[in-house]
Amino acid sequence: MADGTRAGVATDVFDYLIIGGGSAGCVVANRLVTAGKSVLLLEAGPVDSDPFIHIPATFVRVIGSRRTWMYRTEPDPGTEGRSLVVPQGRTLGGGSSVNAMIYIRGQTEDYDGWRDLGCPGWSYDEVLPVFRRSEGNERLSNAFHGAEGPLRVSDLRHRHPLSLAFIRAAQEAGLPYNDDFNGVSQAGVGFYQTTIADGRRGSTAATFLKAVRHSPHLTVRTECLVTGLVLENGAATGARYRAKDGSTHLARAKEEVILCAGALASCKILMLSGIGPAAELTRHAIPVLRDLPGVGENFQDHITASVYGVTDRPISLLGQDKGWRAARNGLHYLLTRSGLLASNVVESGAFIDTGGTGRPDIQIHVTPALVGDAERKPLGQHGISINPCVLRPTSRGRVTLRSPDAADPIVFTANNLATREDVDTLVRGLRIAQRILRAPSLQAQGLREWAPGPDDDLSDAALESHARRFAKTVYHPSGTCKMGRDAMAVVDEKLRVHGVPRLRVADASIMPTLVSGNTNAPCVMIGERCADFVLAAGG
Repeated sequence: MADGTRAGVATDVFDYLIIGGGSAGCVVANRLVTAGKSVLLLEAGPVDSDPFIHIPATFVRVIGSRRTWMYRTEPDPGTEGRSLVVPQGRTLGGGSSVNAMIYIRGQTEDYDGWRDLGCPGWSYDEVLPVFRRSEGNERLSNAFHGAEGPLRVSDLRHRHPLSLAFIRAAQEAGLPYNDDFNGVSQAGVGFYQTTIADGRRGSTAATFLKAVRHSPHLTVRTECLVTGLVLENGAATGARYRAKDGSTHLARAKEEVILCAGALASCKILMLSGIGPAAELTRHAIPVLRDLPGVGENFQDHITASVYGVTDRPISLLGQDKGWRAARNGLHYLLTRSGLLASNVVESGAFIDTGGTGRPDIQIHVTPALVGDAERKPLGQHGISINPCVLRPTSRGRVTLRSPDAADPIVFTANNLATREDVDTLVRGLRIAQRILRAPSLQAQGLREWAPGPDDDLSDAALESHARRFAKTVYHPSGTCKMGRDAMAVVDEKLRVHGVPRLRVADASIMPTLVSGNTNAPCVMIGERCADFVLAAGG
């Protein structure tokens, strides 16, 4: 819907402009287009055409490619001065196109806590129907689960022997078995349900967006870098963006602009547009259009450190992506949509209350291989990685601008493991992971502890040293445009940016506190709620 050019800048006008085609953005686009609204969806990355995206087990091949942003933290005292890499989706589907596909919502108390922090309408009882509406669960249909929604949720068709051994070992270590982490109780050990359908990844691009992809109401433009929002008389009316060929464009929204670029990009776009902490904007000679001190603050992420078990037996994933084994796995998958390549790799895990509060404070992700992180190469031995992460970190970081150039990276100060509480929780998680590794079912696999160490009585100080040395992110950045009514809140309970009419934010950045678990399902729910608010306001 072009209205010509203005000063050489190509201009389009739509009812709604959505910036970011990720987990939430694709959901918002689906719901608005289905309601008959014209929508322009702008995505900074390319289309989700890479086959490694859609084959579940090969998502690790996408990390570090042009379909991910490789954000890097500033050197952090909490991680022995190391900079951590935080990959984020840069393609249609966003994080849901590059993650491990684990379907977790968090705990009842997470959402009741949001309500109590000044976000009415976000209690667990109020968001549960929204989760159920999105969900198309292949096995469960009850008070907690929906079976008819577009987001396909399934049990894994492949279960690695080390994943099965971990499940048994954790029970031997005293954890109860749980076959539904999103049901009555989150606590226990079990297999994760995943957003995989018929052996293929079910990202929000492959589900929500695909359902409306050919609608005349939807325009999708990829490889478009948003350089700033356009405000007129204080209200959002559009955005400027740079296309792949370097041309500059202006997109206008007759109704609203909805920012869904993720916790590390939405706050950046706001600041580039003159919305954020006045002192930060002034430092970069950006005119202050709205002084919102909370933009970029309140950063949170899930931090983990691994307990590694090694074995001389060829039982892990090592070598399965090479030679005749890779050919065998590929042929099996092509013929049956099953086997190793139909796995999300991180098949099993646990939620554990280590602090005696009555709710889990540690989540474990298990990988049947010795894995490093986005920079450390895997160890060249067979083994298992048991990865406890701190579910509700108390450490807080911040995101600021490096320059007023949208192409420049952010200044990303994570402050990981900055509080004593976070360190102590992770140390308790490491001790439990050690106990599980030493249980009979994993010992029967010939596993011995390589790190933190084989000693039965490592001190808390030794475990803390291991945690800081091996700490890595679980890739769940959040909180930088938090929802609420206090002085540091950026959006209200309807996701409207305070003091900026016609502008909303809908992604993990709006979380006042990080949910107790993987963030994709909550981002889908946030997208659903945003669409509800928009349609209720716009008629």
